[in-house]
Amino acid sequence: MANKIITLFGTSRAKAGDDIYKLAYETGKLLAANGFTIANGGYGGTMLAAAQGAREANGQIIGVTCSAFKSKPNGYITREIKTVCLDERLDKLIELGDIYVVLPGGTGTLLEFAKVWELKNKGFLQQNKSIIIVGPFWQGLLDLIAIDDPQSCNSILKAEGPQEVIELVENL
Repeated sequence: MANKIITLFGTSRAKAGDDIYKLAYETGKLLAANGFTIANGGYGGTMLAAAQGAREANGQIIGVTCSAFKSKPNGYITREIKTVCLDERLDKLIELGDIYVVLPGGTGTLLEFAKVWELKNKGFLQQNKSIIIVGPFWQGLLDLIAIDDPQSCNSILKAEGPQEVIELVENL
């Protein structure tokens, strides 16, 4: 199972001490401790938290950055892949991922989640590439989408927290 790349999507606004920051940190740490490589956007918030946790577990962290942003990559990434625009960045994160873990977030995370979800639903994403949402944050969206397209939610796995993420990932 190890050597898989887990792409993590989540908010850039999380701060140290926030519950979402702790969730990302623990998820990154557990994934790395179990031999998985982390890929994310390489900046702050949940990206920083997951990278820090993964690095503390001696893991590998791929940060996919974007030259259109003025921010500097966080210091925990072990490999940086530079892109020129947001679309290229998201496409690279999707290409790298063997599994996608979606943490709570805003419109950027929604874009990431929606794209992998639609690719999965339309068969453009390999069947073995799973999407895992963590916690209850996205459940309202799933319920809303299920009104129009109940089958679309069949491609989403749910985890309550980091330990359940590991259990799902190890069994995929």
